[in-house]
Amino acid sequence: MGWTASIRPKLLVFGLALSLAAASWFTAGTSSAHIVVEAPWHPVAAAYRQMMFMGDLKPVPWAKIRDAFTKPIQAAYGTRTAAEKLTEIDAKLGEKTSAEIARAIAAQDRQVLYAAATRSLSEALRTYLGNAVAGLDDPSVATREISRAQELYRALENFIQQADPDGYRSIGRAWLTMTSTAGSSGVLGSGGSSPDRERYLAANQVIVDYLITNFEPEAFTLRSKLTPLPESVVAANGNVRIAPWLPPGSNLNDQDPLPLLVLNFEMQGIEESDLPLIAYGDMLFDSPEIFGDPATSLGVTCSTCHNRSDINNSLFIPGITHQPGAIDVDGEFFNARFNDLRNDGLDIPSLRGLRFTGPYGRDGRFASLREFTRNVIVNEFAGAEPTPFMLDAIVAYMLEFDFLPNSKITGDGKLTAEASDAARRGEVLFNKPFAEMQGKSCATCHIPSANFLDRLSHDIGSQTGSYANSQTAAFDTPTLLSIRFNAPYFHDGSLPTLGAVVDWFNLRYGLGLSEAERSDLTAYVETIGDADEPYEVYKGRHTPFRLAFEELTTFASTLEMLIPARDAFHAKLMIDTVASDLALDAAAMANLTAKPKVYELADLLMDVGAAIDAEDWDQAQTHWQAFKALQDEYDAAMY
Repeated sequence: MGWTASIRPKLLVFGLALSLAAASWFTAGTSSAHIVVEAPWHPVAAAYRQMMFMGDLKPVPWAKIRDAFTKPIQAAYGTRTAAEKLTEIDAKLGEKTSAEIARAIAAQDRQVLYAAATRSLSEALRTYLGNAVAGLDDPSVATREISRAQELYRALENFIQQADPDGYRSIGRAWLTMTSTAGSSGVLGSGGSSPDRERYLAANQVIVDYLITNFEPEAFTLRSKLTPLPESVVAANGNVRIAPWLPPGSNLNDQDPLPLLVLNFEMQGIEESDLPLIAYGDMLFDSPEIFGDPATSLGVTCSTCHNRSDINNSLFIPGITHQPGAIDVDGEFFNARFNDLRNDGLDIPSLRGLRFTGPYGRDGRFASLREFTRNVIVNEFAGAEPTPFMLDAIVAYMLEFDFLPNSKITGDGKLTAEASDAARRGEVLFNKPFAEMQGKSCATCHIPSANFLDRLSHDIGSQTGSYANSQTAAFDTPTLLSIRFNAPYFHDGSLPTLGAVVDWFNLRYGLGLSEAERSDLTAYVETIGDADEPYEVYKGRHTPFRLAFEELTTFASTLEMLIPARDAFHAKLMIDTVASDLALDAAAMANLTAKPKVYELADLLMDVGAAIDAEDWDQAQTHWQAFKALQDEYDAAMY
């Protein structure tokens, strides 16, 4: 199954949580169970959050910080940059904070950057508040300027909420007061005084005073993390625990359309619920519980990157990914202890046909899938040591990943009658030895009868080695099966299309292929990498919720194995992953009248967990039997 939309973050940062366009700026900032597309950010607020996030990475990506400040971040705000907006505000205030930020970036001074950028953001926010006060006689002007101020406050909001709840509530009431009074035509009076005007001015002053005290002090506290905390709170309490957060522009959503998942056992007509080890591994693949923070709190799972065994080419985190569909998993953010101090983000590899594609890792450093999996959990994402059963289960599940069915090729890699004439001409070129490649052909490494790979690593010149004649630029041969849907290509995702790959080899090795020959060779590679149906198709009762419901209840079916074994650890891990998501996924139901039934099922799973906590296995079994009975009764309504 392996559908990821059911497994969502337990705690979202505002960079994601505030993506709800209708979300009010004074509501609670911790989270939704589902990530949605974020609303556009004001360029100053977006640049601030991105610079602070990247400033906490090691090594600090100063070039990316400079780009965040000097280049447009989101198209919704046109071509305006944070540097331009702050320069305009500085001109009105007689300040030079924009120039201070630029100097801090040039000097690569994290602390000066934090102080200058925070002060500049606060002053810009107060500028909009001042404009609103000056425009109180015109409700449209006042409302517009308050809205702009709120857009900047968004950059600080969740940090204030976590560090200073009392201050957060006070500011929230102030925003509400100003919005309700400024938007009423004639209430404030033309240049005069009224109770509403006084209330507005008092509320405005609450925010202004808080900003000056906490985000514009003469000396900012020296701290290891560039987290925009209220200065007075830091001085009083020292380090304040702040939940993991991601910068604006981050995207942990599944790609759309959703890739089709092909599992070997399903193709043989076997139900996953009859394979408890594989079902448990499927659950682990979709569970953030196997990782450590920040991955767990952000809801990151194996499926986040490899959704439906494919590549999530939508995944993007500024500072950690150099382009969508790539990530630096051995950097500072996910596990500082595993930081290799190299900015070496890799394109996410497909896991389709995994049992045929070892060794594992882009450079083939792991011969064992089990060791590779353990490395991902413990080293890359800071998880606790997995139990042998967990590793057995997740490896068993991944070994069921299959390639997409493709009627244009046979099982031994030969073209069928459905292939085009261009693909047949390309097949000849693919198997042709080239003197420029030391007498090798494309098929030398991508062996058609061996799933189009040789299980070896080669230095083809796609990256410069770390020293002369080193092997650090050698990468393993990728399969070409299902590759048409895995763009971009190469280890770093530097080539956008298969045609670009063919062109690269032609130029790199001087093969002298004509335009027609390159077109034919591309047609062949696209044909062997094609699929009859690459994406999940929803129809009738087969809705996104139905897919999630079937997955989650299959996960729950592992209790048939875990309860008799009195395996509390693995049972609770599964329940913690599944129970809340059953209820949360009800938001995606087409049959809205069945929502209470979903909540009832979720409660029963929670009851199973409570009984296990009390070591009452008989009661756990009773609740589990009740769950199964209701699942059967409610099944037809679950869509």
